Amino acid sequence: MDLSLQSREVDGRTIVSVGGEIDVYTAPKLRDKITELVGEGHHQLVIDMENVDFLDSTGLGVLVGRLKVLRKVGGSLRVVCTDERILRLFAITGLDRVLPIHDSVDSALASVDETADPEVTA
Repeated sequence: MDLSLQSREVDGRTIVSVGGEIDVYTAPKLRDKITELVGEGHHQLVIDMENVDFLDSTGLGVLVGRLKVLRKVGGSLRVVCTDERILRLFAITGLDRVLPIHDSVDSALASVDETADPEVTA
C-alpha cells in the first residue's frame, strides 16, 4: 500500500495528514515531507495518523528523528493517533513518553501552546 501525505496550516501550525502504511518502503516519503516543511520554516508540526493502517520501526525512527530536528530549531512535533495497535507499539517501545500523542487534531493544536515537549536524548 502507498502512503498519502497532505499538509495544511492552522493558526501558524502545520498539520500533516498521513494515510496508508508507514513502513521501510514508505517511511522515507514521510521523512522527506517533514524535512521539507522544516526547511520552509514550519516548526510546529502535528502528524495526524488517524488514517494510518500500519506503522513499523522504520516509521517510528522517522518520527523520533524528525522530532530531534525540530527540537534543534525550537519546534515541536505532536502525533494524533487512536488506533489501539499503533498506540500499543508506541507504548511497548516507550515512545509514548517521548512523542506527545493526542486523540484529536484539536487536542494536539491546543497542546502546542501549553507545554514544552519532553526531552529526547541522542
